[in-house]
Amino acid sequence: MDFKKIITAIALLIFSVGAGAQTLTQAKKWFTEGEFEKAKPVFKKLVKQSPSNASYNFWYGACCYETGEMMEGLPYLEKSAARKVINAYLYVSKAYYDMYRYEDAIENLEEHIYWLEKKNRDTAAAEELMTKYRKGERLIRSVENITVVDSFVVDKQNFLEAYKLGSQAGTLETIGVNPEDSDMCVEFVNEMGDKKLLAAKDENGNKKLYSSVKLIDKWSNPQRLRGINGDMTELNCPFLDSDGTTLYFSAKGEESLGGYDIFVTRADSEENSYFKPDNMGYPFNSAYNDYMYAIDDYNNLGWFASDRYQPEGKVCVYVFIPNESKITYDYDAMGQEKMISLAKLDNIAMTQTDNDAVAKARQSLAKVTYSGKSNNTPKADFEFIVNDNRVYTSLNDFRNKEAKKMFQEMKKMKSDLKVLEDELEGLRDRYSKSGEGEKKSMTPGILDKEQRVESLRTEIEGMTTKIRNLELK
Repeated sequence: MDFKKIITAIALLIFSVGAGAQTLTQAKKWFTEGEFEKAKPVFKKLVKQSPSNASYNFWYGACCYETGEMMEGLPYLEKSAARKVINAYLYVSKAYYDMYRYEDAIENLEEHIYWLEKKNRDTAAAEELMTKYRKGERLIRSVENITVVDSFVVDKQNFLEAYKLGSQAGTLETIGVNPEDSDMCVEFVNEMGDKKLLAAKDENGNKKLYSSVKLIDKWSNPQRLRGINGDMTELNCPFLDSDGTTLYFSAKGEESLGGYDIFVTRADSEENSYFKPDNMGYPFNSAYNDYMYAIDDYNNLGWFASDRYQPEGKVCVYVFIPNESKITYDYDAMGQEKMISLAKLDNIAMTQTDNDAVAKARQSLAKVTYSGKSNNTPKADFEFIVNDNRVYTSLNDFRNKEAKKMFQEMKKMKSDLKVLEDELEGLRDRYSKSGEGEKKSMTPGILDKEQRVESLRTEIEGMTTKIRNLELK
């Protein structure tokens, strides 16, 4: 071979190795600085070139986890953990925690702590994480058996518009909403209109809960609630049950599973305070933000909101039938997979085991929806074409009572259809980005929503024809 060609080839090889090292150094720097989106494609390329490299597998898997592609990254993290990369155990445990596989999460976190101790490294953060994992393991064994009547995906800024509470339940309102950072506080006023509970920021910028009473022509200065504000950093979304004693609220703190969790407590009248709150557990809480639990005792309906598996700026509002006393599923009889599904509420049809109860609850939901009473929801105009010469824009335009009633029902069905279609679109989008395991668990929920969408479309079409025929008689 020509000597010059040999020199050129060696130079190119040295340059290639140098460039590769430089790229890896930059990617590691991005990773350390939390720039996971930038680092991910570099590590993806490296792990493709060297599939057995444990470090590359870890870095790529961790980047996937941090950028919301957990199922894509998990096999790489598991492969890295099998090669005893210390932080791979940590990320694998986090992924299993998010999947509600608490025993697996604990096992991997124990391995992480073991190797940290062996290398004389600080374990405090991992021990704190272990406390949360063990809490999840305990709560997954006592998932409350509730019937979820329906769910609606709505804009976070306006989520209270989906709460169709009867007047006996009191009123809810968002206050101090800043559209730029989606920050909000919630205010509750009881049915009598003489007591108010609200969330407001304290001198440190943390949300706390306050109460106020109605005076002759104004509200009293808010007083911080005693007994619950001290142990939690962020409290919001208060709701006082009709018994005047049971308080539900949302908070972040050591007792939370994820972001905001829903808690319940009762008033201690002797001490003018509240007892230590209890975490409501599954399915009300998750590893995400769960809040604004409200009960309409008169209509036997309950509501709560969650951003679990929702895109930015959206939340899912669940409507359920509240239990008089807590009823839980039998974990051993149910099995882990089904219990996890019930805890996640990834298929609300699984909770609907009593058709009569569901039908009655839906009638109650329709009643409070059509009563005209809702939280700050303005009455919307509509346009209904009867024929080429007649277009209705008001309920007063209807001549036939039956047609008018049917139209009101159809309006609600159209609203439900829009929500279902949005949910279905979101599920399909998430499905396309998920791994095989998550796709399998999502399939029943997608099929259920597809059937409900098609059924509603057919029913609305038939009702439209009936309404027109009644008005044209």
